[in-house]
Parts: sequence; structure tokens; C-alpha cells
Amino acid sequence: MESVRLLINSYFRYDALIQKEFVVEPFAVEHFFDLSSFAHRELFEGITFVWQALEKIEGYLAKSVLGKNYSSKQEYAYFVNPETISIGPGTIVEPGAYIKGPCIIGANCSIRHGAYLRGNVIVGDHCVIGHTTEMKQTIMLNHANAAHFAYVGDSILGNHVNLGAGTKCANLRFNGEPITVRFGEESIATGLRKFGAIIGDYTQIGCNVVTNPGTVIGKQVQCYPSLNFGGVIPERSAVKPKTRAVISETII
Repeated sequence: MESVRLLINSYFRYDALIQKEFVVEPFAVEHFFDLSSFAHRELFEGITFVWQALEKIEGYLAKSVLGKNYSSKQEYAYFVNPETISIGPGTIVEPGAYIKGPCIIGANCSIRHGAYLRGNVIVGDHCVIGHTTEMKQTIMLNHANAAHFAYVGDSILGNHVNLGAGTKCANLRFNGEPITVRFGEESIATGLRKFGAIIGDYTQIGCNVVTNPGTVIGKQVQCYPSLNFGGVIPERSAVKPKTRAVISETII
């Protein structure tokens, strides 16, 4: 993955900030998300590193007034702890979806057949959680899509993020140790045993991509399909494979 490592080490916008005393600024919330229209922006208040919002999900849900369900087409959808599930108007929950509270789902979303929400999920407006997509301990901002065969655990998806079919946000190290974020020569301890990915606004993830635990992706990034990568990816970057498929002579 040399090409990906090159991107990680060329965080050009913050070249001068790689010194230890300044390492915080590149991970401030505003570098990843526009929260102006997000109903749950309180999750991001008073934090230093963007991933610290993940630790606030459970407490935020605990103090929220839940149990209001305005969704349509719920027949044969399965709700666990429905008194801790709130769903906004215009949202469609298809038959076969499994939703476990506590969770909040915004307005005009689509929760498709086979979707599996395991609790502690906060979803904005106009989002899609698709067939066989599994999600837990996650925040989705408005217009985010995880439409096909995705795993999204302990992650934050920004506005208009799209996960291609088969995207997996791995959230646990093999050895179970707390996850660190590598930035230049620095290693930042997150204190989180489970931490998937931070994906900035308008980023597009290609099909069958696997992100390593603790991946941090800026705004408007394009990740090509069938890659495995991690680390810090700067905004407006492209993550590409270093090799290309070769078409050989026709076999008869």
C-alpha cells in the first residue's frame, strides 16, 4: 500500500502542524463536517478530536426523549426495545429490517430490507441504510448512504458520504489493544478499543473497500474500489491502487 502511505505523509494543508504541540488542529470537527443543518450537532460540542463524538452517543441517547415513530411501511420490520427508538416522518422501514434501540433515525430516510441496526445509532435526514448493512455505535450526517452490504461500526459518516457496495469499516485490532491514529511521525492515542472510520463530507468510497481501524478521511475524497487502507487521508485526495489489471492474450 505504498501509494496510500504517500497520501498519508503528504497532508499538505497542515505540513507545519506536524509538531507534537500542534497535532490537535487537523482533527477538529470543522475540518470534516458541516454541522449547520444536523439536528444532533450537540454530539460534537466540547470535543478536541472528531472521533470523541463516538463516546458521547450513549449518553446523548439516554437523555433524549425517544419512542416517537413516524415511519411508514413497517409491516414485518422488527423492532427491539421500541420505546427507545425514534424515527422521523417520511422515513420508510422496509419489511425484514431489524432495528434495536436505543437509536434515532431522522426524516425521509430509507431503511431497506435486511438492514441491521444494533443500537446506539444516530442517523440524520435523507439517509439510506441498505440491504444487509450492519451498523452500531455510529453517527450518520444528512444524506449519507450505506446502501449495500456494508459494515459500519464505531464510525461517523459525513454529509453526502456514499459507501459503495461491500464497504467494511473495521473497528477492532487483532490484539484488541486501544486504537491509535498515525499522523506524520506522530501516534495519537484515541483511548478507544473499538473505532472504525471518520469519513468527511462528500467523500465517495468505492465498492469492496476495507478501512483499517482508526482510519480518518477528510472531505471530498475519492477512494477507488477493492482497496484496503488506513491512516489519515487528506481532503480532496484520491486513494488509488498502485497496480493495474493487465489483459493478456486471449485463451482459446
